[in-house]
Amino acid sequence: MLKASEVPLLEGYDLTMFDLDGVVYVSGRAIDGVGERLQRVRDAGVHLAFVTNNASRTPEKVAANLVKLGVAATAADVVTSAQAAARVVKDRFGAQARVLLLGGAGLEAALAAEGLVVTTEPGEAAAIVSGYGPDVLWKDIMRAATLIRDGLPYVASNTDLTIPTDYGLAPGHGVLVRTLSDFAGVEPIVAGKPARPLMDETIRRVGGDRPLMVGDRLDTDIEGAHAVGIDSLLVMTGVTHLAELVAATPELRPTYISPDLEGLFEPHPAPEVDDSGARLGGWQARAQGDALEVSGQGSAADWWRVVASASWAALDATGNAVDATALRPPVTAAQDERR
Repeated sequence: MLKASEVPLLEGYDLTMFDLDGVVYVSGRAIDGVGERLQRVRDAGVHLAFVTNNASRTPEKVAANLVKLGVAATAADVVTSAQAAARVVKDRFGAQARVLLLGGAGLEAALAAEGLVVTTEPGEAAAIVSGYGPDVLWKDIMRAATLIRDGLPYVASNTDLTIPTDYGLAPGHGVLVRTLSDFAGVEPIVAGKPARPLMDETIRRVGGDRPLMVGDRLDTDIEGAHAVGIDSLLVMTGVTHLAELVAATPELRPTYISPDLEGLFEPHPAPEVDDSGARLGGWQARAQGDALEVSGQGSAADWWRVVASASWAALDATGNAVDATALRPPVTAAQDERR
């Protein structure tokens, strides 16, 4: 169940790790107030990192894009799944190992930064490394699949099945990983969320003894936090909606929930939960048959906490997710102002 924080949440942590899409921006546009809120994190003396599964862009390009969006950032603040994959290769196969590359500029730069050598000769390669790259050729994919099937170790930057684009949600690098794995009958070593190498690499690079992962996606950000045993904050500004939240199994459940990043600067009360449902801040939620019913009034943040807690209790007791389709989340004060 959700954890309580009697003091503003940020006071309990010395490293905040932020996912990008859905937390800092959506469809390439900065979320309202994000630049100011992230600056408040820095002003509090808390280490800040931007953590991304996208392996196609270098940290320099990611940071430059954030600056354009009004978010203070340098390359040192950014940790990518490409960097985590390069670290995995270096640790497993040694410094200056030769590798075959199936990916873009971000992955190539990360490999070079670790002293690894990209080769085009399969006989020289200690491993093959893949990451999202829009210009990867089918002939290279076919060769990679054959080499992996024949025993060449395979490291994948991430397994995200989707990627947001200007024209909508599109197949992500995970689709390629699945194709290679299904053909070769081999599971890759995965570097990105929810696997732990990217989280470990972020803590190693940025520093901090008490990390908090801030994300919008249950199966990468939140599950990744569970993988390394750290706390997490789920913000409801991205891809997780009510249906996904109420159906979350224990490994996908966040430590805290907030409508947006303002939750970093607020206490987090935890709902009271018993057989009759969950209660907090004027809200009450309970499962009635297959459906979830919510009554009362209060803050938007407490509404989400009550709904999550009551839903998870019902799921754990029955094995079935409640139907929350009839519920309408309340708007935050900031959303109401924009109206």
